[in-house]
Amino acid sequence: MPKEILLDKLANLAVVIGANVQKDQIVVVNAPTQAAEIARKVTKNAYKAGAKKVIINWRDELAGRYSYEYETIETLQDIPQYSIDRMKYFVDNGACVISIVSPIPGANKGLDSSKIQAAGIASSKALSFYREHMMGNRSQWTIIAASNPIWANKVFPNLPEEKATEALWDAIFKASRVKEDTNPVEEWNNHNSTLIKHNKVLNDFQFDTLHFKNSLGTDLKIKLVDNHVWSGGQEKATTGVVFNPNIPTEENFTMPHKYGVNGKVVATKPLDYQGNLIEDFWLEFKDGKVINYDAKKEKSTLKNLIEFDEGSSYLGEVALISHNSPISMANILFFNTLFDENASCHLALGRAYPMNIKGGTKMEVKDLEKLGYNNSMSHSDFMFGSEDMDIVGITKDGKKIQIFKDGNFVI
Repeated sequence: MPKEILLDKLANLAVVIGANVQKDQIVVVNAPTQAAEIARKVTKNAYKAGAKKVIINWRDELAGRYSYEYETIETLQDIPQYSIDRMKYFVDNGACVISIVSPIPGANKGLDSSKIQAAGIASSKALSFYREHMMGNRSQWTIIAASNPIWANKVFPNLPEEKATEALWDAIFKASRVKEDTNPVEEWNNHNSTLIKHNKVLNDFQFDTLHFKNSLGTDLKIKLVDNHVWSGGQEKATTGVVFNPNIPTEENFTMPHKYGVNGKVVATKPLDYQGNLIEDFWLEFKDGKVINYDAKKEKSTLKNLIEFDEGSSYLGEVALISHNSPISMANILFFNTLFDENASCHLALGRAYPMNIKGGTKMEVKDLEKLGYNNSMSHSDFMFGSEDMDIVGITKDGKKIQIFKDGNFVI
C-alpha cells in the first residue's frame, strides 16, 4: 500500500481517536516544518470531522537554535504578550490540540545550557495557565510522530538517508497500529479495551507501595497517593469527550506520593532533553527527592532537568509497560520519549496529572498538594524497564502481590 494512504490513515487516526475532534471545535495543530505533509493531512481531516477552524503553529528546531546562539538571556526570557494572548484564546475557546513530533536529536548540542534553561523557565511561568488547562484534561489533546532524515539516520545509522527515512516511517506506522489491511480506528478501540482491563485490576488493588528491582541496580520503592487512579489508553476530558493523548501508547500509569519515593533507579534508555541526549544515567531518591545522580553523557543537562524548579526533583508519574509490548519487541531505539517510553516502564520527574487521583481534575492545586501531588512547570519521562524487571505491589495491610515477573505483567 502506498505511503500516501498510510499517512492518510495516521492523520485520520489523530483526528478521530487521538483528539476526537468535535463539531464546530477549534483545532490547534503544533507541527515542525519537516512534518508539513502529515500536518496538512491532519488539517484536512480535522475539517472533514467538523472543525470550525484549524490553526497551525509551525516551528523549526534548526532555526530556533539561532535564538539560543545569538539572543541574550534577557531577550530569551521576555515572553511577548501576543504569545500569551494566543494561548489564552485557545483555552478560552476550548480548542483541542494535535501535536506532531519529528525530533532532530542533538539539535541544541554545544549551546549554552543556561540560556535554554532560562528560556524554558520563563515560558513555563508565562504559560502556566495553559499547562494547567491541558494537563488537567480540560480539552482533548494528542501526539503523533513524523519521520525526518536527521532523526531517521540516528535511529538507523547503517542505512542510506532515503531508506532510513522510510524505515522510520514504517516503524511509526506499526507502533501506531496503522496497517495496510486493517482499520486503525477499530484496532485502537480494541487496544483501549485491553488497557482499560489492566487499569481495573490495578485500581481494585489500591496498592500502598510498588517495589521495583532488576539486575541493573534498580531497587526502588514508590508509595502511591491514596485514592490513586490508574489510567492508560483513552481518557475523558472534563467536557465529557473521550480522547487518546498518545499515539502510540502501551502504558498504565498513576501518581506517586511526592514524598514517598526511596531508593535507586537506573535508566535503560537515553533521554532527549532540551535538544541534548542524556545517556547511561541513574538517580537516587530519599523521601521523594533526588539526592544523587550521575550520567556518562550530558550530566549537566540532567542537572538542568532535575533543577528546573522545586518540583522537578520529585516524581509525578509511574508507568507500567510489559517488556513484550509491540514497541519493545521491535527492538528499535527511537531516541524519542513518545516511542521509547512505550517500550519500557518509565517514571516522570516533575508535574503529576490531576486525573490520577480520584476527583483530581476538579481540585485546586493547593488541595491536590495536600494529598501528595507534585506540582512543577516540567514533566520529563525517562525509561527504566528491563526484561528482568520484578515489581511487587504492597497492599495497605502489608500483603505482597506480584505484578511483574521477568519484565511482564503477571496479574
